Amino acid sequence: MTEQTNFALLHGGGQGSWIWDKTRAALEQQGGGKLRVLAFDHPGCGTRRGQNTSGLTVRDVADVFIADLVDSGMNDIILIGHSNAGTILPIVAAKVPHLIRRYVYVSCIAPPPGLTIRQVMSEGRNKLAIDDTVPGERLRHMFCNDMTPGYADAFMAKLGHDTWPTLKALDETEWAYDHLADKPSTYVICLQDQALPPEWQEIFAARVHATHRVCIDAGHQAMNTRPHGLAEILRMEARRI
Repeated sequence: MTEQTNFALLHGGGQGSWIWDKTRAALEQQGGGKLRVLAFDHPGCGTRRGQNTSGLTVRDVADVFIADLVDSGMNDIILIGHSNAGTILPIVAAKVPHLIRRYVYVSCIAPPPGLTIRQVMSEGRNKLAIDDTVPGERLRHMFCNDMTPGYADAFMAKLGHDTWPTLKALDETEWAYDHLADKPSTYVICLQDQALPPEWQEIFAARVHATHRVCIDAGHQAMNTRPHGLAEILRMEARRI
């Protein structure tokens, strides 16, 4: 492992780089100055809120992220994605594999070829006994089940301001994963996840050819509720051969 380890953190849909603040701080604290940790924003999210993303495909979003990675000057990267970032990491792996040492999927979705993200998630939503007449109740159930009420309130107040993925990206059906077998990767299974249940995560882990699986006792937002635990896992993954 190089003297400085480079971590790149990528958020999922409807969120921004802000979800990584606590885990980023934990990594920097645990790393003793030997880690470089950058969290990136998709178009329309976080520091890029307000951008028009209506015409962007998943590949367009991936290209923006790849350009950001190149501009960062980092290489030998531990690339960590969360949730819908599972649709971006395979594209990165196909286009710039030389920049990445290892991929880490934190409760990432990996739709089967021929199905959209929308179709995969609609099946899950149909299984949740949640009253949709209560504003935000479904999202609170999916994302905040392991948060204290006060923390959940603060987290929910941040949602709704980030606009990726777009409707066009949600309609993508051409997914490819076979090339992911060429490089080691880890899938972090969130055991309390109400957005992507653990049994789904196992399927997705197999689909992205994850060579290792690690469990964390957390909901979908492990980076928010278990930042130091997740940081320890990420540091451990960076040390894997």
